[in-house]
Parts: sequence; structure tokens; C-alpha cells
Amino acid sequence: MPEALSQLWQDLIRIPHLSLYLTVGWAVYLVWLGLWIVLQKREPVATISWLVSLAALPYIGFFIYYFFGPQRIHRQRLRRVRARAALPAPPPGLTPSPEAIELARLGQATTGLPPTTATQARLLIDGGAKYASLLADIALAREYIHLEYYIYQPDRTGTALRDALIERARAGVKVLMLLDAVGSGSTSSAFLRPLIEAGAEVSWFHPMKLRWFWRRPWLNLRTHRKIVVIDGKVGYTGGINITDEEDERLRKDAYRDLHLRLEGDVVRELELVFIEDWCYATGQPPIRQIHPAPQQGTIAAQVVSSGPDSGWEAIHRVHVGAIHAARQRVWLVTPYFVPGEAARMALTSAALGGLDVRLLVPKLSDSRLVTYAARSYFDELLEAGVKIHEYGPRMLHTKALLCDDEMAIIGTANFDHRSFRLNFEISVMFYNTTLAGELAALIEQECSWAPRVRIDRERSLWRTRLPEALARLVSPVL
Repeated sequence: MPEALSQLWQDLIRIPHLSLYLTVGWAVYLVWLGLWIVLQKREPVATISWLVSLAALPYIGFFIYYFFGPQRIHRQRLRRVRARAALPAPPPGLTPSPEAIELARLGQATTGLPPTTATQARLLIDGGAKYASLLADIALAREYIHLEYYIYQPDRTGTALRDALIERARAGVKVLMLLDAVGSGSTSSAFLRPLIEAGAEVSWFHPMKLRWFWRRPWLNLRTHRKIVVIDGKVGYTGGINITDEEDERLRKDAYRDLHLRLEGDVVRELELVFIEDWCYATGQPPIRQIHPAPQQGTIAAQVVSSGPDSGWEAIHRVHVGAIHAARQRVWLVTPYFVPGEAARMALTSAALGGLDVRLLVPKLSDSRLVTYAARSYFDELLEAGVKIHEYGPRMLHTKALLCDDEMAIIGTANFDHRSFRLNFEISVMFYNTTLAGELAALIEQECSWAPRVRIDRERSLWRTRLPEALARLVSPVL
């Protein structure tokens, strides 16, 4: 076999004008791929990063970009305008400041979801609190349970939730479960079969099938959302997936994370986002929403959803807008910090303007490349006056933004390009001093356990500075 390969190579290099053919082919490849990337009108930095990276990978680069490059999709809107027109009108007096009103309008203009209220919004810290609360609410379900998750593992946590859903399905409760085909790829059909046999429906978001290759597969476009809606009365969203890795009762190294339990009219908006995702993934007609009578709460809230089916980057815009609108403080918690120019400028401008700007990130995330990329921005932030804390040894997975004494954003979106542009994400924006105060107390506690990054820290060339610089080069495509 080695001799045959050697002979094949010798025959190949003897082809007349081979170098000319390869050069022309490479030039055609560059022009074709370049036009494809440029015509998408992305940020110049990201466009150039893709061009430079793929130019060094003739022909192979096409498949890399085809499967992993940024893509836009056009999905059925399910008569979104008419559906959302039925949502309760926001009550007066709960968004009093001009900045709050502007942010609410921004959120509604980019998502179609208006400001509304919650009668209750409870912070659930870590998986143990979230799973216990969720199982208790599921046991009380009488009509339906809608679930959407990025990661659902067939472990102890996943089995407990599956069995709880089986019990409710057998009792006549309609159960719909939407799982991301990549994030929940280890969940087998055998594991889900008892749930389906009990009467539940399970569907996959962007499943990986051979036929998708010819239909422009969406391998890189995932639903990162975590949504549960029970009887239209109770809703859950936040950073916690269904996995033992997020249950501190089972693992000492479980992720440190934050979730929301919601009641009131805001649950309707959570459910509408789920319904759109379900109908898109399954091709089924829109599901009729069944809700209790409208309940005007005292907590001003607004759901903000974003994804590659919209060019507005709603969650990105709301984050940047909230930072610019802040007058006293900006506290950001995120496991993955890879900001674009607009977000980075907003943070540094707030710090240079004298605001109390804090950034809380993991000391070491589950992606070393992202850790290096995040640290490549530290010097600029520190010089502007941003206080950076690195949390450890547990992996910090909380996604939250606190501005001043009343504005808080909590959800599934990280502060990076992937969450702002590629993933389907969901966040909830609040204007409420009580909830903001609870979040502030939590962040202060976390920061007290997280050493502050010093601007004069020791940084070697080979172990820190060079890896960070190289990671930053590819940060626009992470």
C-alpha cells in the first residue's frame, strides 16, 4: 500500500502545469467564497476573520463555513403580529423613567413582545433549587406542560424530570418537549420512549440528517433557550439545563447558576416564544394558547427573544442600551465574555464616565479558548476602571445584567457573539427595585468569593499574553 501511494503521488506531481491549475483553482475558490461571505454584510472584523481563516484552507474552508459559519434563516412567523396583539397592554406607571420607556420600546420593536408584568418573580440559585421547584410545579399541572431545553441529559436529573412528566401525561396533561438536537444529543430515543408512550410529544430542534446537507444545514444554529410553561400560569427560564452537572446536591463541582420562576402575564410571552419554536421545529400549525384571566402584577417585566431568524440582535441591543442608560452602576455576570465593539465601548464608556462597572466571569470556563479570548479584553477594561472578578473553583454559568437600582436582565444569553447572533436565546428584562436588590445582593456575595483581577498582574509571554492574543484573533468567529 505505501508503494502504491508513493507511485500515485509521483504521478500526480508529474501532471503538466499542475501548479498553475492549483493556483487558478485557489483563486476561483477565494473569489467565490469571498463573495459569499461579503454579501452577508456582517461586521467587517468578523468578515475579515472568516476570509483570512478560510483562505488558508482551500476547498476545506467551504465545508467549514457551510456547516459552522454565520447564517440567516427565514422561518414562518406564525402570524406573529396578530398573535402578539392579543397580549395584555402594559399597565401605566411601572416604567417611569425615560430610559426605561426607551428600552421597553426597543425590546418591543425588535421582538414584537410588549412590556408586561409579573405577579411573582423568584430567583432560583443553583440547580438544586430550580429542580425542586420545577418538579413541585409539574406535579400540580392540570392542562399542559411545555418544555424547551438546550441540554437534557439522560442522567439522574433527566430521569427524575422524565418520570414526573410521564406521571402527568398518564393523568391526561398535554406534554410537549422540544430539545436541541446537538445539546441534547446524548438523550436517546430509548430513554424518551416511555414518555412518548405515555402520550407526550417530543421533537428535535434542527436535527442532524443527511438530507439537511442539501437544504443548507443549521448545524451551528442552536436553540440555547430554557423554557418551561405550566398551564399558562407558571414559567421558568434562565441558565440552568437538565443535567447532573448543575445540581450541587449531586456534584461538588456543579455549575454555579441562576434561574427564574415567574407567574403572571409575562408567562404568556414565554409561552408564545415556545409555541413559535415548536411550530417551526415540527411544522405543525400554531397551538391555541389557554390562559387564565389576565393578572396585572406589580413587577414590570418584558421578554426579549433573539436568534438568527432576525437581523436586529434584540438581546444584544437591549444589553448595550441598558448599559448606556445606566447612571450609577453596571454589574455584568457571564460565563462567556467575548464582546463585540459596541458592547465593549458601552462598558468602557460607563467606567470612564465614573459608574461602578463590575464584570464577574469564571476563573476557568469549560472552554479554554473562550477563557483566553475573554482575558484578552481585560487590560482595556481595567484601564477604563472596570472591576473584574474571576469566580472559582466552580464553573460560573449565570447570565445577568444589573443597571442602577431597578433594571435587571436575566436569561439564557451569554455576553458573546454566539449568543447575540447565532443561538436562539431568551431573556427577561425587569424594572423592579426588589428583584434588582436581590440580584445585587447575590452578585456582591459572588464577588466577595471571586478574587479581583489586578492590572499589574504577572503575565508571561508564552503562557498568557500570546495565547490570549491568538484567541482574540478568532473571537469574532467563536
